[in-house]
Amino acid sequence: MPDDPSSEASRDHSLSLQWQMLAGFAVGLVAGLAAYMGARDAPWVNFTVTYVTGPVGQVFLRLLFMLVIPLLVSALIVGIAEMGEIRALKRVGLRTLIYTLIVSGIAVLLSLLLVDLLQPGAGIDPAQARAMLDQNGSGAQAILNRGGDAPTGLAAVLAIVPDNIVAAMAGNDILAVMVFALFFGIGLVLVQTEQSKLLLSAMEGVFEVTMRLMGLVIRLAPIAIACFMFNLAAQFGWDLLIRLSAYVGVVLLTLAIQMFGVYSLLIAFVARRSPIRFFAAVQEASVMAFATASSNATLPTAIRVAEEKLHLPRRIARFVLTIGATANQNGTAMFEGITVLFLAQFFGVDLSIGQQVMVMLVCILGGVGTAGVPAGSLPVVAMILGMVGVPPESIGLVLGVDRLLDMCRTSLNVTGDIVAATVISAGEKEEHEAAA
Repeated sequence: MPDDPSSEASRDHSLSLQWQMLAGFAVGLVAGLAAYMGARDAPWVNFTVTYVTGPVGQVFLRLLFMLVIPLLVSALIVGIAEMGEIRALKRVGLRTLIYTLIVSGIAVLLSLLLVDLLQPGAGIDPAQARAMLDQNGSGAQAILNRGGDAPTGLAAVLAIVPDNIVAAMAGNDILAVMVFALFFGIGLVLVQTEQSKLLLSAMEGVFEVTMRLMGLVIRLAPIAIACFMFNLAAQFGWDLLIRLSAYVGVVLLTLAIQMFGVYSLLIAFVARRSPIRFFAAVQEASVMAFATASSNATLPTAIRVAEEKLHLPRRIARFVLTIGATANQNGTAMFEGITVLFLAQFFGVDLSIGQQVMVMLVCILGGVGTAGVPAGSLPVVAMILGMVGVPPESIGLVLGVDRLLDMCRTSLNVTGDIVAATVISAGEKEEHEAAA
């Protein structure tokens, strides 16, 4: 499976954009710290935040929120439907779906537990955090909260299944919308007619158009990040850097536990292989993923490693790895969960168990639905932040360090895809032997 020139150009553009985002982060941080130390209460600082950096950031977020519903619906429907697109591999597709949801659930649960235990976002002055929340109450957060107060208890559980999908979309009930998309995708797997294939083709068109528009919006990210960082640094000062370092440490620790803990257990007890030999065999694909920060760019290497070094059945390896490059994204799901809870802690927003469960479910489905999109987790994280009462523009705090984290979670994603192919191949082999 050779690389094509368009994918090479896309990777070059993505790399360039990452450096631009890092530059925007640095410019906004330095300017904000300068304002914090020298003229925090000066009229020009308030004027800049109110009439320049604030509105620019709000426009960027509004553009993201405008696209997030069609992106999530189309991506999740296509991702699920593709798992059953090949009739001969329908059983493999169903197992891939179940495996993806279970292992993604483990990944997100692990993330939430570690963030709650280590509290990387704690330590900020509550009065400052509350002032920031009040300042942004009329911005993008108001857009997200227009659906009214969130239900609690049994009502929250029932609300996961929408009785009116149009109302759920209008109210930005993201979890209900994603559950609808999940069921719709399963329906397309079960119904194999010419009309259903046309419908799937239409959803693929919506996905491609939305991805293209999202790519255009993401080009504004460096400017928006500079504005976000100026506002945050001017408000919180040096505490910002301390909390940000703790956040990076927690993300790397969680990814390492998933990689060498959870995956090792799956390989040893489910696939019945040696974890040491497995990681030695897949190191080429893992390093490639780390260097490129792209699951799609690493796909040819991952397929070759699975077939030549792990000796997995060709039809299963190619099917699972191709689907996994866009749907089995444990690293993305973990990043989303950790980021939401970290920023909630940073702004002193105490999330209930029910809210954390909601975050977990959205991250699991988001890991299936948004993979493969440049900065695809950005609108999902921003949407969840608004739902739990945290300023969505605070996403700019973590995007400046996202290049390193993106490389690490992409390595986890690719390794996880190969783990999935190995586990599912082992299950198929056992069933074949039992039938024989």
